[in-house]
Amino acid sequence: MSTIPLNRHGFEASRLVLGCMPFGGGWNSEPLTEEHYSQGQAAVEAALAAGINMFDLADIYTRGKSERVFGEVLRRHPGLREKIILQSKCGIVLEEPGITNHFNFSADHILSSVDGSLERLGVDYLDILLLHRPDPLMEAEEVAGALRRLKESGKVRRFGVSNMSMGQIKLLQTYADEPFIVNQLEMSLARTGFVNTQVYVNQDKGKDNIFPEGTLEYCQLENIQLQAWGPLAQGRFSGRSLDDESDAIRQTAQIVGQLAEEKGATREAIVLAWLMKHPAGIQPVIGTTNPARIAACEGAERVELSRIEWYSLYNSSRGLPLPKSK
Repeated sequence: MSTIPLNRHGFEASRLVLGCMPFGGGWNSEPLTEEHYSQGQAAVEAALAAGINMFDLADIYTRGKSERVFGEVLRRHPGLREKIILQSKCGIVLEEPGITNHFNFSADHILSSVDGSLERLGVDYLDILLLHRPDPLMEAEEVAGALRRLKESGKVRRFGVSNMSMGQIKLLQTYADEPFIVNQLEMSLARTGFVNTQVYVNQDKGKDNIFPEGTLEYCQLENIQLQAWGPLAQGRFSGRSLDDESDAIRQTAQIVGQLAEEKGATREAIVLAWLMKHPAGIQPVIGTTNPARIAACEGAERVELSRIEWYSLYNSSRGLPLPKSK
């Protein structure tokens, strides 16, 4: 197992994480069925067979049904809870009177959200809690107080964030007793902003990049585990129909296929290996309930991409060459 930041925080975490957002079917109030439970169980078993021991959830996923399905899987597998790393998130409110959705980092919401997650999962604690999306009305000191209470009560062991910039993390860390050890961001061959930020310093081509400058380096310096959501880019490079995609995406999918054939690997493994080659130690979160797709990701850590291969994929996915001079 290669060393990643989470390993340095006392977690023997797998390099891949299974994202459980699809567990439980649709984002609706329809009741769970045995089919949902069986589907979740098959996905978890496939993940375990692939060496994955970390699972990512959120209080809102399929309106709480995702956590309930995972809780049932744990119930059907006595002793499994102690063998895995369980991560969930809070801070997004889907619907309230007068508004479709909003963000809420108030202490009351954080504490009640965690209680709800624990109840749905049927567990006593979360290994890691992530603050899901930045709340502009966040009072950092209030958040820190809520996290302190969760830590002292034993309900949460460690904390992290999701979709946050360096400045937002530093603000929270100023007040929090516990270090934030995870930052989950969208990163993939189709979302290369995290690399563009490093490449296009003082370049006009970087002016439209929205990835927060300095965040990648800050997380590396502070030993914060970078997790990539959407790392397979919704299958764009590993079998999805490309009829409506750009020439750059189609060309990149072709290169991925060629590399997969040359290296005796799956397309999924090539796509993930591209992310994992970055020295920040990125941990991809693969979101699927398909056991075959989970199995296809298993060999990613064993794929070795050369520097030329890595840059070929990067340049192709953007449809642009790197700057040659000033």
